[in-house]
Amino acid sequence: MPTAVANGLVLAYDVRGDLAASPLVLIMGLGMPLVFWPDAFVDGLVSNGFRVVRFDNRDCGHSEKLPRGQLSNLPLAIGRALLRLKVRAPYTLTDMAKDVIGLLDTLGITSAHVVGVSMGGMIGQVMAARHPDRVTSLTSIMASSGNPRVSLGRPGAVRAVLRRPDPRDTDAVVAHLIRLFGVIGSPGFVTDPALLRDMCERVARGGYYPAGTARQLLAILASGDRRPELARLRVPTLIIHGTRDPLMPIAAGRETARHIPGARLLEFEGMGHDLPPALMPRIVDAIARHCRDAEASYNERGGG
Repeated sequence: MPTAVANGLVLAYDVRGDLAASPLVLIMGLGMPLVFWPDAFVDGLVSNGFRVVRFDNRDCGHSEKLPRGQLSNLPLAIGRALLRLKVRAPYTLTDMAKDVIGLLDTLGITSAHVVGVSMGGMIGQVMAARHPDRVTSLTSIMASSGNPRVSLGRPGAVRAVLRRPDPRDTDAVVAHLIRLFGVIGSPGFVTDPALLRDMCERVARGGYYPAGTARQLLAILASGDRRPELARLRVPTLIIHGTRDPLMPIAAGRETARHIPGARLLEFEGMGHDLPPALMPRIVDAIARHCRDAEASYNERGGG
């Protein structure tokens, strides 16, 4: 897998599709490496005429890990965030957004469609707000505005995310991830157990790193409420959220859409905190149409 220096860090990345096609960067969620993007999702975007760039976020997969150090108490940090108190973290979502900008710089990409899932959607929001000239369009999937009043999931889902299996034990990691997605996955859709196991094995082999996951969670908590920033966002935005998401409630998606001027909200009944194979064609089609529509708007803003 190729690597690039971006924002002072070494990031592992992958590019699929015609190099002359419109670039689209995928930003993965908490603790998940780029290989967790479903093949049907990536292939669908490529077949719709996009050059798809995937990468491992800092502290994840084959990208650079931060030096080991004492981690904050995560339950305490969550409590402080709910009370709107300051949370200390080694880095924030702003730093992670700069990572993506740095990767685009290295790849010679002036502007790209940005599609982020969960934490990746939040990183995409920060990119669109702070670097609008680099973002042709934004698609934020199962993410939030950072408002703690609507962002906290069900206790069982939160506990499942906070569990940390031994990363050296591949079987334990796979078993943990299968249990996790059994809790946070889509109750309205049945996922093929063999397909789920294959995806979890990819993650276990692709650089599962619990210490990095904890630091990424701290980055989310330390970044706080982004609603004032989102209100100034002018990039064409699509919000996708499931109505049955136990980790990031549908209220979070609805609120995010309300605070981004002109944002379009697309809700999927029965979808949880994953990308169900049964919904993949509809989700890919919605993103592709959104990106194509946004390109005209981007050119009118002088970006093309």
